[in-house]
Amino acid sequence: MDPLALQRIPAREMTGAGWTPPTLALLGASTAGIVTQGGFYLPGRTLVAVLALTALVLAVRAGAPAALKEDRWLIGSAAAVALWAVFRAATAGGAAVAAGICLSLATLLAGVVAARRARPVDLATGLVGIGVLVAVTGWAGVTWRIERWSVLVEATLWRASSTLTYPNAAAAILTVAALLAFALLLAEPGSVWRACAFYLLLTGLAATLSRAGALAFAAGVLVFAFLAAVRAVLRHLAPALLGAAVALAGLAPSFPATSAPRPLLAAGGPLLGGLIAVLLPKLRGGKLAAAWGLLLAAAAGALALLATRPRPAQFDMLLHRRFTFASQGRTGALRSALDQVAAHPLLGSGPGRARYFWFDFEGQLVVSRWVHNEYLQWLVDLGAVGLVPLAALGAAVVVALRRGRAAGAPQPLWAGVVAAVAALAVHSAFDFLWQLAVVPLVFGVLVGMAGPHHSEEFTPSPNGEEPQ
Repeated sequence: MDPLALQRIPAREMTGAGWTPPTLALLGASTAGIVTQGGFYLPGRTLVAVLALTALVLAVRAGAPAALKEDRWLIGSAAAVALWAVFRAATAGGAAVAAGICLSLATLLAGVVAARRARPVDLATGLVGIGVLVAVTGWAGVTWRIERWSVLVEATLWRASSTLTYPNAAAAILTVAALLAFALLLAEPGSVWRACAFYLLLTGLAATLSRAGALAFAAGVLVFAFLAAVRAVLRHLAPALLGAAVALAGLAPSFPATSAPRPLLAAGGPLLGGLIAVLLPKLRGGKLAAAWGLLLAAAAGALALLATRPRPAQFDMLLHRRFTFASQGRTGALRSALDQVAAHPLLGSGPGRARYFWFDFEGQLVVSRWVHNEYLQWLVDLGAVGLVPLAALGAAVVVALRRGRAAGAPQPLWAGVVAAVAALAVHSAFDFLWQLAVVPLVFGVLVGMAGPHHSEEFTPSPNGEEPQ
């Protein structure tokens, strides 16, 4: 059997020693990006870039040139992407957007190289901690209608956003952090703190009501299950998901704008869900079967009770708005983008030059700068020719990830990082994530974590054993 994610490896043994300066600089840059609305606006984007480049300088001083040599294909493909963006800006306009693309690529590469000089477990722990803060503040924003940490979307539903002020961006960060937390939990299954962190991240992800976030997390779990032991994955995933579902049920009455928030109910849900998420994996044999039977019976009873009573209008609104595949804004933007691709298929219309028009259900004209699909956005802006260096960059990332596994990176964490990279790739097909400086940074950090490592070598625990 593939030993991936089957060894109990204490965190202290998962490569290297000590929190290095590049580690602290990368976590500081990530924190700055999240606090400054994801680094979407120029001041936040500049701060993230400066801190990321500071991490790069610290890594180079610590001996990262070896990593620079190994990442030459990644650096070269990123340079090709930047050159094409600059060329199209020079010929079609959009210099500011092209500059933003170059800055994002520099941030991504800085994250890759600096992460080579950090312990993966330290970076993962730091990102999980940041994610927990995002989850808790987002949940509190919905519970108490705190506008700094939640957003009233379309005047109907309050959704968690934390300081990113965009629920889907918060969902992207929470998805990455949740998959890393899951990897750390599989590496040390008995850790209560890691189980709590994983559960809180799933609760925060649920509070965003992001369908793209849920889909991206599901994609990450599938990658995890493919790379790791399915039994170990299911054993720790199912209780956390059930606990998060209970927490979401407690928060449900606070989402609709037409009803008053219910803080006591919202607080009770996470407490009960937390007990389920943390205690259920510790049970064995008959006790585990009895606990699952009791929980399933309680769930069936709750569903039967809901079916026999009239549903509140707020509940129907929540189902209609979020538990559906329909998305009028995305559909309208998609059609407009495809029309523009047909008009400029090879070279694109220029970085950031396109605008997307459609009519909503009321017949009102809607205008947007974003397609909510980064791959299609790239095709509109930079054409089919621009997809070639972007595909090369993606291939270089895949090669870096494969080299990391071959080099003996910590397997549970390696699987979690690859799952997180896959989740971001899927989520990018549904939102404009690349416009936030923190996302390219986190993506680069993930690639650096999963690739060949250049601090102390990893030595597996001699006492590793299979989780039951």
